[in-house]
Amino acid sequence: MKALTFLLAILITGSACQSQQKKQQPMTSNAQANPYYSRTDTEKLHITNAEWKKVLSPELYAVAREAATERPFTGKYWDADTKGTYYCAVCGNALFRSDAKFASSCGWPSFFEAVRAASVIYREDNSYGMHRTEVLCGRCESHLGHIFDDGPPPTHKRFCMNSVSLDFEPER
Repeated sequence: MKALTFLLAILITGSACQSQQKKQQPMTSNAQANPYYSRTDTEKLHITNAEWKKVLSPELYAVAREAATERPFTGKYWDADTKGTYYCAVCGNALFRSDAKFASSCGWPSFFEAVRAASVIYREDNSYGMHRTEVLCGRCESHLGHIFDDGPPPTHKRFCMNSVSLDFEPER
């Protein structure tokens, strides 16, 4: 009986420790299998799409590397209001803080500014007969979404992002 109690104590303690470790450093399953993912390294990445295809989920690859768009109101962050930081789901680059997030009712997570100027880069996008500005990760150049001039003060910008392109870490 003592041996069984001892084993149960080890299992419970081990589970608690594993749970605590996950809380301390949350990562998506893509990040765990991705050798290029880092939340501290800001050095520009030069990885081929063939290599990205090996480490990213098909859904993330389609949006991030082929500029697909998730359906509105289906992403996990479009209406989230938890405090924390949003990172590139492809490479871990810090992108947006929750205090720059606002309810735009467009169906995608919307922000009025990036964490820092180099977090994102921009490219002209004339696809589908529209003139838009594409927003890419400043580290890995993955597609995040688009930016529009109809956001709130102080920037009047709306970074309309795909949830699948984002990882989130809540404040502690």
